[in-house]
Amino acid sequence: MTRLTRRTFLGASAALGLAAALPSVPPALAAPGKPFAQRFAAPGTDTAAKFRWWWPHGLVDLGEIAREVDQIADAGFGGVEIQDVHHSVRADLDPAGHGWGTPAWLAAVETALRRAKDRKLRVDLALGPCWPTAVPTITPDDTAACKELAHGVTYVQGGTVYSGPPPAAVEPPEEGVHEQDLVAVQVAKVIGSTTAATVTLDPATVRTLGPGETWTAPEGTWAIIAYWLRGSAQQPEAGPHTEPPAYVVDHFSRAGAQAVIDEWNTTILTPAIRRLLRETGGDLFEDSLELETEATPWTPDHLAEFRRRAGYDLLPYLPVIVQRKEKYPFTFDSETTNHVRDDHNQVLSDLYHENHLLPLRDFAHSLGMTLRVQPYGLPTDAIRSAALLDVPESESLGFKNLDDYRVLASGRDMGGRQLLSCESAAYANGAYSTTWDKVLQTMGSVFAGGVNQAVLHGFSYASAPGAAWPGFAAFSPYNGTGIGYAEAWGPRQPTWGHVPDIAGWFARTQLVLRAGVQKTDLAFFRQKGWTSTGIGAPWATNDGIPIGWTHGFLSEPMLDLPSAVVRDGRLAPDGPAYKALILDGDIFRNKEHTLSVSAARRLVELARAGLPIVVVGSWADVHSTGIAQPGENDQLRTLLAQLVALPRVRVAADANGIPGALADLGVTRDVEYARSTIMTVHRVEDGVDYYYLANARHAENRRITAVDQDVWLTSRDRSAEPYLLDAWTGRVERIGTYERAGDKVRVRVALNPGQSMLIGFGPGDRSPHATASDADVRFDDGKLVLRATAAGTYSTTLSTGRVVRTTVDAVPAPVPLTAWDLEVEDWQPGPTPAETVKTNHRLSLTELTAWSAIPGLQDVSGIGRYRTTVDLGAWRPGLGAYLELGEVFDTYRVTVNGRALPPADVLDPVVDVGPWLRPGRNTLEVEVATTLLNRLRVSNPAVFGIATRQAYGLVGPARLVPYRQEEIR
Repeated sequence: MTRLTRRTFLGASAALGLAAALPSVPPALAAPGKPFAQRFAAPGTDTAAKFRWWWPHGLVDLGEIAREVDQIADAGFGGVEIQDVHHSVRADLDPAGHGWGTPAWLAAVETALRRAKDRKLRVDLALGPCWPTAVPTITPDDTAACKELAHGVTYVQGGTVYSGPPPAAVEPPEEGVHEQDLVAVQVAKVIGSTTAATVTLDPATVRTLGPGETWTAPEGTWAIIAYWLRGSAQQPEAGPHTEPPAYVVDHFSRAGAQAVIDEWNTTILTPAIRRLLRETGGDLFEDSLELETEATPWTPDHLAEFRRRAGYDLLPYLPVIVQRKEKYPFTFDSETTNHVRDDHNQVLSDLYHENHLLPLRDFAHSLGMTLRVQPYGLPTDAIRSAALLDVPESESLGFKNLDDYRVLASGRDMGGRQLLSCESAAYANGAYSTTWDKVLQTMGSVFAGGVNQAVLHGFSYASAPGAAWPGFAAFSPYNGTGIGYAEAWGPRQPTWGHVPDIAGWFARTQLVLRAGVQKTDLAFFRQKGWTSTGIGAPWATNDGIPIGWTHGFLSEPMLDLPSAVVRDGRLAPDGPAYKALILDGDIFRNKEHTLSVSAARRLVELARAGLPIVVVGSWADVHSTGIAQPGENDQLRTLLAQLVALPRVRVAADANGIPGALADLGVTRDVEYARSTIMTVHRVEDGVDYYYLANARHAENRRITAVDQDVWLTSRDRSAEPYLLDAWTGRVERIGTYERAGDKVRVRVALNPGQSMLIGFGPGDRSPHATASDADVRFDDGKLVLRATAAGTYSTTLSTGRVVRTTVDAVPAPVPLTAWDLEVEDWQPGPTPAETVKTNHRLSLTELTAWSAIPGLQDVSGIGRYRTTVDLGAWRPGLGAYLELGEVFDTYRVTVNGRALPPADVLDPVVDVGPWLRPGRNTLEVEVATTLLNRLRVSNPAVFGIATRQAYGLVGPARLVPYRQEEIR
């Protein structure tokens, strides 16, 4: 049977004409009436990946800013996100004259916007300098500044008389904090030792003392605890960025958001910038919620908001809320402690959404922009965040597995949003050694988690004070000496000349991943919508995904969205169309059977409306999320009893019973295959099914191998035919071999680790196709053909039921390619940090090997051009060949007889060169580009000398494998 790989497309002379019958995509993806195949061939900037663009403040040349916009646009990318990030710089960057928000910085932003408008690029701006969001118009003592609740404690024995003063904070305030307000003084009896890492208190003895009250300790050991409200004095990373210094705003109060809005209105939004932002329509961006306090994240109105939202007074539970350096110094019994902390986190989550995200989203809309945020870093409901935001964003560095992405993708889909963005391809200690092979393997998996926008990390401005060759890099050297985070892409990298091929892959893949809406089989209910935890759905990871199930996650607020209706047994039928919901215990609390009354009531309503629900385990011990209020647990037990008695609900004793319960409910998956590492994303646009298939890693450190197997895909239109969509070349071609059984279509899929492919369904010409064959069958110029690399008679079963036997005459033997002429363009430091000098080395090789094993090339980085000649003799019609390159480091391009071939898959270095071969002598050229690491090891050994040489070049073994193609008649 035909193995679906990228090489299936090459040499198909009429692929685009054949595919013109595919449906058009919506206006969001293409101009009205523009066929999908046309849009896919040349996707433009709308769906292209973006770069994070790092500046050393406004210490930039305006001409260079315009040139860098051109460089990014010329390479095929769709936008930039301007960031003041410069962890590598130790010199003074003049924050007063060139810092964030200064006239120099504003002039640079205006220049970038003007040039981006001309080049049809989107420009995104961070809400403040670096991260977290901060403004220079506040001090730590201001109402709008980030706040913390610090505690002081002293221990006394029975009989001790206390009348003040209150214990001072255990952690002194940061520099710049001049005010500390006493919130309360409490006493509580100690159970056990006061020297334990976490001191246990008796909750029944907690008492809040009145102002000036004298108190005598009863028998035993007692804690006297004072709580102090103060500013955290946190400044954004790697500052100072402004003069006066910028301080992080309160992310839980309206005052914090308003301080940001006021700074933008008064300083950032000059008339020209305001107009250009509206015309280019970019994002306002906020990085992850990295509030670093010595104490407890807080906001001045927290106690009042807590009482209003949670329904009870937080004061008696305050001891178990306070933190010191992200550790809890006090605890009650574990159940009470965990529940009140859950309520506390939920209130902070609600305040973050209502007082920070929503006002900033409205502000972005008033500018004609959208709000993109990484809504994690604290225990907030990121699922709800993703449903509220215009563009939720994830990150490949911080996320620990693909379920971290699926959490956000689920909120996006339930909220009716289109994009899930990703801060992509940042690697620790990866500066100048990161390969596009690695980037593509990472993103091939990340896209399987639901991401459909890559913001690559990143593109650095050319130079900065103190920068060494090859120029300023935001994170290298890190803290002065470390290699630092990847990567500083751009013309400084030898691979940049090949990057348009990779940009095209991103644009086409993201085009398909934004078509219509994502459809997902199962939803796991989450008591907490946290992400960036690495905690997913173990049954889905271990047993569901490996055979084709897809899943997402829903927190309670998702059940109250307008999309959360049931029709024909599907939840959110116009969105993800979940076929079943799975209710398990709280995975963040040891599978504790906890639920709110409102969530339980909503689950009963959904099940009565026909949604299949699987309840895992016995919920006879169900109790309220957080601290139960009077009567709540009784209501919960009644509601759970009603739920499990409904006809569309099944109870599984444990997670192993989920498959049986789903089968009993008649719930099936859209994609089926034998157990493997394949993962899929299913999108539907106007009734047309699109699939993204990847040989993906669930977690970055998990090893996977190549796959080659059958996959069954659901097609809602039973007359539609499957097409391969080549994200590298833009070709769209009808698949030659497939089998249909009802609404399922079987295709064969072969993928290397991290590699992906795209399949779409559309109308065809109804000509016969193969359902089975012992050779490679495809459509070429509208004809069904068979391709084989060995002579013989091959059997093909057609969709008409007819069996055709095709004889393939002699096929030339494979030709090893060992002798090559090699010209190496050696990149070395130039007269300035941003300049590169290039010299050439010429060699004749009798065998392929890595540069690191070739004398004179061990420390060379740059571009290698390999050339060899093959005499094919009487090369007759019907013959072609694959060029198998073996191991290649890193990117490559192939030329045959002076003709540049279409872009080649970095993860599958096998190229169909058949259409370009001719009788007699043929010249094959392979251009290979490297990283800069090997040169930097010797040019800058203080930073890069610790690294190991990389094995550059065309390493092989390489060979030419002839094939013969015959029409199936």
